[in-house]
Amino acid sequence: MVFLAEEKKPRIAVDSREPDEVCDCLESLGAEIEIRQLALGDYQVSDRLAVERKTRADFESSIVDGRLFRQLKELLGSFERVIVIVEGSPDSDSRLSRAALLGAYSSIISDFGCAIFFTRSASATAEMVAALARHEQLTKKQELSVYAKKKALTLADQQRAVIEALPNVGPSMAKALLSYFDTVENVMTAPESELQEVDNMGGKKAKKIRELLTRRHKAEKG
Repeated sequence: MVFLAEEKKPRIAVDSREPDEVCDCLESLGAEIEIRQLALGDYQVSDRLAVERKTRADFESSIVDGRLFRQLKELLGSFERVIVIVEGSPDSDSRLSRAALLGAYSSIISDFGCAIFFTRSASATAEMVAALARHEQLTKKQELSVYAKKKALTLADQQRAVIEALPNVGPSMAKALLSYFDTVENVMTAPESELQEVDNMGGKKAKKIRELLTRRHKAEKG
């Protein structure tokens, strides 16, 4: 099933909450994955394209509570292209009528301008995501930044994004650090002992942060 034969492998940013099965399949297909907590989407295959993956059950639930359309609006504020992947076999006990589902599909395509793709398994999802990454990066030469940039970020958003780039720091921890230290500079220069004063930080996290900030950089070969 491996089809990514080029020497240069596509890189895919994967949200840390995505299942291991998809990640394992992506690696078996020759992709290099970077697991991190993504602010938007489940997979980023270039700076312009993101993938939102949903199981059949979650897809239907997100239609009912309106979450899907809020997510698409946010994604389209940051990415030129958004792909929705719905994973799983059709359920005979669907909570939505065929008319309601067709209406949702129509809205995704017509109102939001997003593509929607259906897969039956995690491996099939991985194949589609890998193909998208291969097309974006190897065919169209679109880059994937180490940390994909969002458009029109406020200063507060940019400050949080900088702090979220630190090891094991998600949105909540970033807010806590900025609240405690007041500025990005203060966070970056704080000693390990002070970092541990922030709720839920702990010694291991503080040590990793200081290691990242103080260890000499060694450029990767290749």
